[in-house]
Amino acid sequence: MAKHVVVGSGPIGSKVAGLLAERGETVRIVTRSGSGPEHPLVERVAADASDARRLTELTEGAEVLYNCANPKYTEWAKLWFPLNNAMIAAARSAGAVYAITGNLYGYGPQPGGRMTESSPLAATGRKGRIRNRMWQDALDSGVRTFEARGSDYVGAGTAGIFSTVLLPAIRKGRAAWGPARMDVPHTFTYTGDMARTLVTLARDDRSFGKPWHVPSPPPLTIREMAERYCALTGQPRLTVHSLPRFVMRTAGLVVPIARELAEMDYQFYAPFVMDSSLTERTFGLAPTDLDVALRETAAAADETAARTM
Repeated sequence: MAKHVVVGSGPIGSKVAGLLAERGETVRIVTRSGSGPEHPLVERVAADASDARRLTELTEGAEVLYNCANPKYTEWAKLWFPLNNAMIAAARSAGAVYAITGNLYGYGPQPGGRMTESSPLAATGRKGRIRNRMWQDALDSGVRTFEARGSDYVGAGTAGIFSTVLLPAIRKGRAAWGPARMDVPHTFTYTGDMARTLVTLARDDRSFGKPWHVPSPPPLTIREMAERYCALTGQPRLTVHSLPRFVMRTAGLVVPIARELAEMDYQFYAPFVMDSSLTERTFGLAPTDLDVALRETAAAADETAARTM
């Protein structure tokens, strides 16, 4: 019997499973493919997590159910509610804590770009409204739950603006063109800090029924982020350019993923600052030094490049 069930084996789910296994606790990680980290205390199960009956069977006896799933943007409306409902049902049946990997989409554009846990959930975009309804459904279910909310991710295996725009340009030695203003402050969250926050808060009843911002380093601009990575890895300085905002929005008229990205572009054309001080004070957590996340990103990129040579 596993003490913890983790749905999803991406950067967050794998790190959550790894942290728990390192502490000597048994983990069952559930994905459609049966993927996940290899460890004697980690059981990998291939199953459809949106199947409430099957997930309830797999969660029987667990203390915590971690929602680390990450559907494609274009499938959110189709997949998120069945997944969330199944996880709520499984957590309720097991009497388990429901620990949710969240983000900042639900806030929508905020005055001044600064967000705290008390900021209004004022999302106007579809994905933000989906996240807000998921959170409300979890609260209304009566299960012990919390949501750890992080900003744009950095770390191995992530798909944020750093990994998809800056890193490829750095490795190819060319300028980067990104759908963002390059000189406005932006909060980045290390995936390891998200995992550590989830594991810590799942054991503390002060977390239940509330959202919590994941401890993250002070905000910096995308240009500063690129310069820091290049200095750390000995790469030539990267030239970065901002794409006009209309480019992605125009592409979104015919390209579905461009349309999904354009919906969230307010995060990158204005200050986007997450205040995590409440979580840090309440639980004694602190953000990992950004250089750790950047070194991890660099190592993963080198490993990927070596495999493709």
